[in-house]
Amino acid sequence: MPPTDGTAWGRALIGGRALEVRRDGDAVVTETGERHVLAAVQLLPPVVPANFYAAGLNYRAHIDWANSYHGTSYAVPAQADIGSRAPSALIGSGTDIVIPADSPGPVEYEGELVAVIGRRAKDLSEDTALSCVAGYTLGNDVSERGWQRSDRTLWRAKNADTFKPMGPFVVPGLDPMAQTIEVRINGRVVSRYETRGMIFSLAHFLARISRYVTLHPGDVVWLGCDGATLPPLAPGDRVEVVNAAIGVLANRVVRAP
Repeated sequence: MPPTDGTAWGRALIGGRALEVRRDGDAVVTETGERHVLAAVQLLPPVVPANFYAAGLNYRAHIDWANSYHGTSYAVPAQADIGSRAPSALIGSGTDIVIPADSPGPVEYEGELVAVIGRRAKDLSEDTALSCVAGYTLGNDVSERGWQRSDRTLWRAKNADTFKPMGPFVVPGLDPMAQTIEVRINGRVVSRYETRGMIFSLAHFLARISRYVTLHPGDVVWLGCDGATLPPLAPGDRVEVVNAAIGVLANRVVRAP
């Protein structure tokens, strides 16, 4: 059934406009004939996953930087570490990141490539793992480092409301190991890295995850970031995660009163 609250599904971009479709579950039913100018619509996360997986410590330079700057003692992992995040923290491009009023900070960005699962999969081999991926989008794993140091878990440091911008679109057919991810704050490039620097590939993560849990359509796997994540985010900043094929995930930063 089509949404009744003013939201709509979009399937493709044609001349800077989104083509609206009606959906029944996961199946595209029909095109509505409506086209929407992107500048005139509010983008939601391109998918709302039932399961939200996140690669932990997947780039050496990021580990080295965290240890030197934050005084941590992380080692390069001997096996792929897999965490989870709260889908309730997801927002789309154009929605504000809201720093809680009692956040001690610093709050930092982590621009990441995100894989979106397209079919049910279990016990994948690394050779066949990418066959379950529908496409790729971008994520900003906003992290409250004060809470990350003080709390026993990451429940609020990583999962506070609005801390997981994702989008703007899902693009199929990309090589996840051959992408450039860039982060800009207020138009200035503050981070740029190549995904070929991953310690563990997406295929490895998918094979490892699916050995123990079933992957489902719409699930997402965030693949970590490289290098420093400075400067910290401040109210008024516009933070953008950029990839040439996927586009720009852009969000303003505000602080809750």
